[in-house]
Amino acid sequence: MTKLEYTFKTDTLFKILFVKYPDLLKDLICELLQIPKESVSQFLITNPEMPAEAIGEKFCRLDINMIIDGQRVSLEIQVQDEGDFPERILHQWARIYSNSLERGSDYIKLPRTVIISIIDFPLLKCKEFHSEFRPIEVTRHEELTDKMTLHFFELKKLPDDITDKDMLKLWLALFNANTQEELDKINALEVPIMEQAINAYYNITAESEFKEKVRLLEKARHNEASALRNARDEESKKWQGVVADKESIIAEKDAEIARLKAQVEKK
Repeated sequence: MTKLEYTFKTDTLFKILFVKYPDLLKDLICELLQIPKESVSQFLITNPEMPAEAIGEKFCRLDINMIIDGQRVSLEIQVQDEGDFPERILHQWARIYSNSLERGSDYIKLPRTVIISIIDFPLLKCKEFHSEFRPIEVTRHEELTDKMTLHFFELKKLPDDITDKDMLKLWLALFNANTQEELDKINALEVPIMEQAINAYYNITAESEFKEKVRLLEKARHNEASALRNARDEESKKWQGVVADKESIIAEKDAEIARLKAQVEKK
């Protein structure tokens, strides 16, 4: 097996490819949300920028935000389980939802906001690879509003029986491909949109600009990890000092009590 240097889960590749080829992104989104592609009249990427200097300055998450027929839709890839994913997704939804309200507008005009997460680790206890969450009443299952939707696609739960008959699974299999053989297997199905996506993959990964952005992002993440580790070390040293001082004070008091007790016993 020949391991791919970059995969569709590589967030830099993910962002550059789907911004550069919006028709591929549109097809992917329509499959993920199960909506007919021909029914979409408005499709706008609202954060296409990804300047190299911004990546080099600090850690950033390379999600893609869109307006689709008035809805706010955010798509992201998450490879590592950082332990706070549900909370972070809720924060992301709240930020996009609240920022969509124009000054002086009524709350009723807040748009439906959808977060789509393709994740490479098990998140939920279910066997299904796709889960959709909305705010509902827990007993009656009555929906409070349709303006909040969270989709999770867990790649680890994707079935092996991938064919050209199920485009949703085929798209996710593309994200799940880690080897050249897996990529070739998908390409061999001769599905036009998959061939376009794989050709786009080869075009992007051959560009020197892409490789430089990957390098800068990795450097930024390394720097952030070092900064966090140093901050934790400093905090640990601080508390170790506090504990040591406290133990020293206690030892001094114990010694003083013992000295006074000895004086009393002599009398």
